Amino acid sequence: MISCVTDDPRAGQIAFLRLIRSENVGPITCRRLLAHCGDAAAALEALPELARRGGRRRPPRICPQDEAERELDALEALGARVLTLADSEYPSALAAIDDPPPVLSVLGDPALPSRRAVAIVGARNASANGRRFARQLALGLGEAGLAVTSGLARGIDTAAHEGALDSGTVAVLAGGPDVVYPRENGALYQGIRERGAVVSEMPAGLVPQARHFPRRNRLISGLSLGVLVVEAAPRSGSLITARLALEQGREVFAVPGSPLDPRARGCNHLIRQGAVLTESAEDVLETLDGFLAARRIRPETAPGPAPEAPEPGQDEASEARVIVKQLLGPSPVLLDEVARQAQLSAAMVNRVLLELELAGRVVRHPGNRVSLTTDGGDTG
Repeated sequence: MISCVTDDPRAGQIAFLRLIRSENVGPITCRRLLAHCGDAAAALEALPELARRGGRRRPPRICPQDEAERELDALEALGARVLTLADSEYPSALAAIDDPPPVLSVLGDPALPSRRAVAIVGARNASANGRRFARQLALGLGEAGLAVTSGLARGIDTAAHEGALDSGTVAVLAGGPDVVYPRENGALYQGIRERGAVVSEMPAGLVPQARHFPRRNRLISGLSLGVLVVEAAPRSGSLITARLALEQGREVFAVPGSPLDPRARGCNHLIRQGAVLTESAEDVLETLDGFLAARRIRPETAPGPAPEAPEPGQDEASEARVIVKQLLGPSPVLLDEVARQAQLSAAMVNRVLLELELAGRVVRHPGNRVSLTTDGGDTG
């Protein structure tokens, strides 16, 4: 159970912000730190020593208190509700994924991201029929009581938000919660902010870059029970969202299309790979009924991270570091394979990897894989 040692909510938020904005700390590393230390304040204290054990010679940069305070002030000035992993209001479906954002800001209805939802994503250069159908699907899902999640992009995303504006829609942004992208969706953004919810893990004012969109996509799928793709070219961002949904244990739906239309190739490929062929909102609802029953998914009671094992002895930990580092290389390898070949517990492997990550010597990859950094990390 992630906790916050202080009764002051603002102090807890600042501690979480300082942690996630510190050097070599990403969402997965942050969660490992929280599980290892118990709370954000303790994790900040432990960070330098853990990095030293991982081989770092210089202390990592820890986000200063005043920097985190300025970020929080900017979010509060927007009227955003700031949620951390320690808050009971944090969306539990999102908390159940491997890399939830430690800090989430919400403009609009802060309860809406916790509602059961389906994500609708697709091509930015969507056809007129594709947009109309996405709007129709969103309307039907909303009438059934589900929220609709999407990314506020052109095309299918825009149509999905429009169809669910009256029933409840969540726009997940790649940049700051106050940065509208694309600009042409300014009116839609304002409507969602007033009648739905706008969600971001980024600081206020941050303009999105290309590298931010895959991170945004994991939130779209993480907030949802399933991802529905309407028109998508091969190797598109929508297919990345579908892949992330599968990794997170969500259902994937796809609308079939003509093989003569390049925008249908991604969806047709997903269907060949086992996605649910979708021709109506009823197809989604029927599948979700069975999906929830089979897996007994209850987002409101999703589990948190497993507690850490007791601290190992110094000799045991040193030996484990040597073994794990020998098994790692520049090519990504599955964590389970590392644990199997090392003949160490998953808890011990995770502990060593946490130290190496904080030292800047390990990179995490999709699919629960890791590799050594090509530059060897900090050496000075």
